[in-house]
Amino acid sequence: MPDSPNGAATPTSIVAALKAVAGNPPKARASFAKGWCVRGTYTPSDRAGDVTRSQSFTRPSRVLARFSVGGGHPDVADTNKQMLRGFSFKLGDGDHRSDILVESAPVHFARTLDQMLAFLEARIPGPDGRPDEAKVAAFSAANPETLNQANYVAARRLPGSFAGTTYWGVHAFPATSTLGETRFIKFKLAPVGDDITLTEQEAATKPVDFLHDDLNTRIATGDVRFNVMALLDRPGDPIMDVTIRWPDEDSREEVRLGTIVITGFEPNQACDGSIFNPANLANGIGYPPDEIFAARRTAYTISLAKRR
Repeated sequence: MPDSPNGAATPTSIVAALKAVAGNPPKARASFAKGWCVRGTYTPSDRAGDVTRSQSFTRPSRVLARFSVGGGHPDVADTNKQMLRGFSFKLGDGDHRSDILVESAPVHFARTLDQMLAFLEARIPGPDGRPDEAKVAAFSAANPETLNQANYVAARRLPGSFAGTTYWGVHAFPATSTLGETRFIKFKLAPVGDDITLTEQEAATKPVDFLHDDLNTRIATGDVRFNVMALLDRPGDPIMDVTIRWPDEDSREEVRLGTIVITGFEPNQACDGSIFNPANLANGIGYPPDEIFAARRTAYTISLAKRR
């Protein structure tokens, strides 16, 4: 597995480890491999400019998006409770496009790139097709913050619909308003309507691709809408550690930037032929300062090259 000369993790080694954990399926994304491409529209709110001058958020536009299930295997069952749900979307046009990636947990599973590589390497299956549980347990004991994401997921029911799931951005983005004021925000995509979840008994009756079928039904009835929210920072918020939440994150001040309405499916090639690139951020939204985001900007390009 390729590392940098000093032994530190690199985006290349992270992609390789993600693929190895999934069993190296060919031509698949390294993460969130299973998914469906969709299209829609974005309508800004009258408060978007209070948070960011980015024209990708302050102007109406078409949306290309992808709903997905976590992990690196494209055949994972939608009923797998351990896997996150993902939502990636492109807003804006031309030189004013932003690609935003959010998921169904508000934290990442590693704070640094080295920690992320060690987390993944501990979970690479052995000859029996399973990871070494003792190795996983030892790593978790030494790195308890890497369990924050799994604990968040375990404490909640299985998402019952892509359309009824709250998605979080784990990074803190510097956003500059139309008045030139900059502060950190986190993105949250909140369904218009209640979250939809399943009990274990309900999940046991669902087919492996039930999320696609549900999405198809809801799109047909015009029932897939999300409010794009910006959570506003406070002094002292942790902006470098993506394994922990901001204090009182669920109850702090937030601004609705706009609304996304999903109107139809697109051929998967429309999403698979390129990437939702975290580095694509229109002026008014800056790069988060944490180490994981910096690596993602490179890793997505590497992953795309490997699946072609």
